[in-house]
Amino acid sequence: MKRKTHSASFLILALVLVPATLAEDNGLLAGTAVVDVTPQEWPLVLRGSFFPKPAKTSHDPLHVRAIAFENGTGRAVIVIVDVIGISRETLDPVKKRAAQTTGWRTDQMLIAATHTHSAPSSSESGSVPQVAFGKRLANGMVEAIEKAVNSLQPAKVGFGSGNVPDEVFNRRWYLQDGTMPLNPFGELDKVKMNPNRNHIVKPAGPTDPEVCIVEVRTRRNKPLGLLANYALHYIGAINIGERQVSADYFGEFARIMPWRLRAMSSDNFVAMLSNGPCADVNNIDFHGKRAPRQPFEQIRIVAAKVADASWRASRGIGEYNSDAPVAMMQREVPLDWRKPSQELKERAKRILAMSKEEQAKLPRLATNYAQRTLSQENHEGKADCMVQAIRIGDQAIVSFPFETFVETGLEIKKKSPFKHTFLIELANGSYGYLPTPKHHKLGGYETWLGTNKVQKDGSDLLTRNLLEMLNELHSGKD
Repeated sequence: MKRKTHSASFLILALVLVPATLAEDNGLLAGTAVVDVTPQEWPLVLRGSFFPKPAKTSHDPLHVRAIAFENGTGRAVIVIVDVIGISRETLDPVKKRAAQTTGWRTDQMLIAATHTHSAPSSSESGSVPQVAFGKRLANGMVEAIEKAVNSLQPAKVGFGSGNVPDEVFNRRWYLQDGTMPLNPFGELDKVKMNPNRNHIVKPAGPTDPEVCIVEVRTRRNKPLGLLANYALHYIGAINIGERQVSADYFGEFARIMPWRLRAMSSDNFVAMLSNGPCADVNNIDFHGKRAPRQPFEQIRIVAAKVADASWRASRGIGEYNSDAPVAMMQREVPLDWRKPSQELKERAKRILAMSKEEQAKLPRLATNYAQRTLSQENHEGKADCMVQAIRIGDQAIVSFPFETFVETGLEIKKKSPFKHTFLIELANGSYGYLPTPKHHKLGGYETWLGTNKVQKDGSDLLTRNLLEMLNELHSGKD
């Protein structure tokens, strides 16, 4: 993505905090929306693979879901979209359109992808079906924001958490001596993603089993909306035959949750599951062995467990606040693009000039990363990375426009001044993986040039900014 920054300083775009004593008489308002954006034209290439394949049908629908919050002049709308990622080039016009029709500012909008790997690109370019889907998706995001804002009603909100520890596994592993394969650059990493389980020694990082929820109810105590957060990558399906579009376990969670909260007859109840920081976490149990699964069965199993944990968290909420302050803060933090060395560029050109037979003798994915190496040279200026912090009462929500390591999320939770905090990844942009400096030293897929695209201390810079923002929100500075 080519974006230029016009200032090296950090730009604080908005901070609005309304104390309860200054709130309007009706206190907290909330509104919800869900819009179906399932593709209507086929075939469509499903992203999320080095060798993408087309789909001609959908297994389950894709949706845009939204919950809007308002108290006095404090506003925030959170939108969760069933796609792998959404670029700033797509999101910025969507927010501007929604701002024009609702009167809400763009800095009061958080839009994040679930990161399902069974969905088309969000782009409006390419094949005729892809262009049609891109337009349907953009229109769906605008419509969801409009509907959520237009359906605002007096509400109350509560916060809770549960745990699902048995479905999250760190996927980066130290291996036995002599078993580490060469990476695409012809070098040896210290850890490997998804290795041969016969070679594993220990995982290179932790997991976060917490399921966090923000539950919204009407003043008459009827379920209105629920936003959950869980730090687990997509699960995917063992497809038999052609591939199918799917919202993965995020969509299944949204279908189950109304039954858990006895809201299945409600016309306006919306449940949505956001993706927490899980760049190094997936659903593969490297020590155990599951029974064989049907296609999409594991998706249903995990979604049910996360829904159960959300139900338990809901039952544990002692008090719902009808006058919770709402505030949202946003910064653009310019990060340097990683650039290949002259040596790497020359190596990449040699690889791409080889015959297919010669390329087949190289380390796995060497050709793919030769192409990525050269494409990194095309980035100009800096990456304008948007981070956001939202306060809803005692709950804080922060966002990263990257696939973020679980350790980053755990650090923010630990250092946050709020009682409840969680991180939504792949929000307001999609810039690839963001390892911590520690993991850059270990190497592995997530750190390779082209998988990671920005400076190696980028996670530290964004974390520092978000913690500053959280402290300002907590203290009520304006």
